[in-house]
Amino acid sequence: MSRVCELTGKGPMSGNNVSHANNRTRRRFLPNLNDTTLQSEALGRSFKLRISAAALRSVDHRGGLDKYLAKAKDVELSANAMKIKKAIAKSSATADALS
Repeated sequence: MSRVCELTGKGPMSGNNVSHANNRTRRRFLPNLNDTTLQSEALGRSFKLRISAAALRSVDHRGGLDKYLAKAKDVELSANAMKIKKAIAKSSATADALS
């Protein structure tokens, strides 16, 4: 299972452990990933995503999954998140055409 956030694209970073004697050994900084279920208001269903804690705060700040994905860059999103984004865009386009 890859350690990459599905919404922001955050992945592992590398750096050093530095001891008191200034010895340096390589290490990995892993993103804080959580399995969460987010609700889409436009589609009326929920989606299970593996996202970072920072992405979860961003989703809450922007007002939900639909609004977050509308502003998100396609390059950062996973394949699963891109499917959700396209489905939301399609449903909003048909809702606009009906009204």
